[in-house]
Amino acid sequence: QVQLVESGGGLVQAGGSLRLSCAPSGRTFSSNAMAWFRQAPGKEREFVAGISWIGGYTYYAYSVKGRFTISGDNAKNTVYLQMNSLKPEDTAVYHCAARDGLGYMKSPSAFEYWGQGTQVTVSS
Repeated sequence: QVQLVESGGGLVQAGGSLRLSCAPSGRTFSSNAMAWFRQAPGKEREFVAGISWIGGYTYYAYSVKGRFTISGDNAKNTVYLQMNSLKPEDTAVYHCAARDGLGYMKSPSAFEYWGQGTQVTVSS
């Protein structure tokens, strides 16, 4: 069974930074893209950032563009999210995801593999 494990979440003041990491455990798998999604209490899971291993293209939600940076290692199926200038509205559980198929990058349904998530809390 493929599992993704996130780390790096925590409590930070507004304006601070955090770096999230995601690595696989369990059986090996291949992927053509990985992404970060987040879910705040009472809200739907939303796309944050994604990276396509084909061409190395990166994608960002408008709300985080210019503040967050996604990077990763295709060979290891690992992905990182550097989050700067954090805001209270960034507070959520952050999940990483991976896929080996096709679909709209910003849709959770396009991803087959998910992590349990790591909590990010930004205080004002």
